[in-house]
Amino acid sequence: MDIEEIIKAFFEATNKRDLKAMDDLFSDGVEFSFPKTQPLIGKERVLRFFAILFRQYPHLTFQVHMTITETDRAAVHWTNKGANRRGEAYENEGVTILRLENSKICFLSDFFKDTGKF
Repeated sequence: MDIEEIIKAFFEATNKRDLKAMDDLFSDGVEFSFPKTQPLIGKERVLRFFAILFRQYPHLTFQVHMTITETDRAAVHWTNKGANRRGEAYENEGVTILRLENSKICFLSDFFKDTGKF
């Protein structure tokens, strides 16, 4: 898969809450930088983070608006909308930076417009 296919697969897996598909996209040593947390290193820790996120926000859908790619790197502009587990509405806008190594995601970093809700 090329980088654009991997981006599409990642956001589809996120919207479907498909941890198995995400597992297939990540390198073993993937690093994830998320606002207000220490960097998460390793596939198991990153997948555990997404499992917790999916429980906290059982209704959350991402829409990709633009991607900027360069061989093994990308910046993805997205919006999301949904509700947390208490049914409170949530929406945000941000950018995810990705880097690939051997056709696997080895680095993710999220930047949000509103991090106060996390």
